[in-house]
Amino acid sequence: MHTIANTHCPFCTLSSSQVIEENEYATLILDGFPVSPGHSLILPKRHFGSYFEATASERAALFALLDQAKNWVDKTHRPDGYNIGINDGAAAGQTVPHLHIHLIPRYDGDQGDPRGGVRCVIPAKANYWSKR
Repeated sequence: MHTIANTHCPFCTLSSSQVIEENEYATLILDGFPVSPGHSLILPKRHFGSYFEATASERAALFALLDQAKNWVDKTHRPDGYNIGINDGAAAGQTVPHLHIHLIPRYDGDQGDPRGGVRCVIPAKANYWSKR
């Protein structure tokens, strides 16, 4: 596959030493600003911003690498859970306009009350369980 790169994109200009694993369409790296030990990023080799621009082959490759990342983090860090996320667009918090999937290992006690998980991106909406 021909890789379309952007010379100003940090994910298009990775050094080979940053790559943990890769397949035909995707690359696995550690996050440069990790939320927790083992925080990993899975990104397409082709430069584009939105998950919704990915081809079926790219999506399959990204999720195959997500499984490999989980196995690697399980062995190296032994987390108790995971958050998996994609920030798609500036309004969703995307700061690097190159699609990437976050695999964030979670550990018992890393937050006082982890309920709500990814819902906590809008804190006022996170606690749905007490509003029943």
